[in-house]
Amino acid sequence: MDTSKMIKAYCLKTKEKNVAMHDAVITKTARGGYMAGGHDGKGNKMAAIMSEAKALQAIEDGVAKKGY
Repeated sequence: MDTSKMIKAYCLKTKEKNVAMHDAVITKTARGGYMAGGHDGKGNKMAAIMSEAKALQAIEDGVAKKGY
């Protein structure tokens, strides 16, 4: 898998920025926004709010699964 296309997020536990998200699942919020949930490869959970374009691109690239 190409790591340059992976979703990048902030890890709250380790305080690291731009950490690649593994096993990402895109979900839709109640207000119509998009969120990605996954982990950093070390077991720490991560979440990121994203635009519709970025969410659909991540699904198309194969780095995230559609969860809605």
